[in-house]
Amino acid sequence: MSSFNIAVIKGDGIGPEIVTEAEKVLNAVGKKYGHEFNYTDILMGGCSIDKYGVPLTDEALAIANASDAVLLGAVGGKVGESKWYELPANLRPEAGLLAIRKGMGLFCNLRPAKLFPQLRQACPLKESIIGDKGFDFVVVRELTGGVYFGPRKTEVVDGIRKATDTMPYDENEIKRIVKSAFEIAMKRGKKLASVDKANVLDTSRLWRQIVSEVAADYPEVTVENVLVDNCAMQLVKNPLQFDVIVTENMFGDILTDEASEVTGSIGMLSSASLGSTYHGDKQLGLYEPSHGSAPDIAGKNLANPLATILSAAMMLKYSFNLEKEAQAIEDAVNKVLDDGYRTGDIILASEDASKFKKVGTKEMGDAVAANI
Repeated sequence: MSSFNIAVIKGDGIGPEIVTEAEKVLNAVGKKYGHEFNYTDILMGGCSIDKYGVPLTDEALAIANASDAVLLGAVGGKVGESKWYELPANLRPEAGLLAIRKGMGLFCNLRPAKLFPQLRQACPLKESIIGDKGFDFVVVRELTGGVYFGPRKTEVVDGIRKATDTMPYDENEIKRIVKSAFEIAMKRGKKLASVDKANVLDTSRLWRQIVSEVAADYPEVTVENVLVDNCAMQLVKNPLQFDVIVTENMFGDILTDEASEVTGSIGMLSSASLGSTYHGDKQLGLYEPSHGSAPDIAGKNLANPLATILSAAMMLKYSFNLEKEAQAIEDAVNKVLDDGYRTGDIILASEDASKFKKVGTKEMGDAVAANI
């Protein structure tokens, strides 16, 4: 029996509920395929602030780095209502997320944007745009550089408050994320869109130069340079044109949120964050849904766990090299959708709700586990 050690961050809001269902599905996979998944719970986010006074402790980060992979629910609360947001920015829940990405060296964020055929009606785009097959692309986002990690300051100059953020990138940071994107493109449709703002930003001009240099090593991949504002427009105008998109940190943050909306529900979107650390043949990574902590529905058995369950499938694929087992989870999710199971977020007001089996968080997890 093969064994895998997973650090689990259930986090805040709906995090504990959705992670519990992902563990349930992983256990079903383990039982069927002869694997053992060992979970170690650690705190991050608001729950860590409440207990330790900081969003991520050194001890929690050490456990994460010593594990084979990390499974994360969500962190944070409602801005303006939670006491956590009365703290300095470096002590707020989301600071823990930035710290764990940096502390684990997770520079490569993968966010698939797939329109499930069962949820076509939830897509806000016209049928003439999404076509018969829908769309299926992935955004590769640089995760530990750029404006989120650059030098910043707030000061008073001549009596006027002034804030400055900087967006530094060096060629090595760009090269490693671009190379990762080319490798992914080689396994998909061999088509890569590199997104930048080279008509304005020096960092983007360097980015475009590096993309051109790396492209020479991947002659089979068709490369297109796309300005970020145009990419934002094209995602709603013709998302079928994209296969792999690679971009820097802030642009990727914004574009992946847009991509989640055109799929119909952010509750369906998984993500993986990878670095260059390996434990044997296991690539250390952090896996989480693309959505937030949704504190307004926490504890009510209303959250959609499918994004977290699909993130667990990505963990099996990318960190553990368990392709067959990852596919089993994806097939199980498709099966429960085919069978009409829906959480509230994926039933439209325009649809006849009587056609579906409306279920809660726990029941959706049960259904997926039963179909492994």
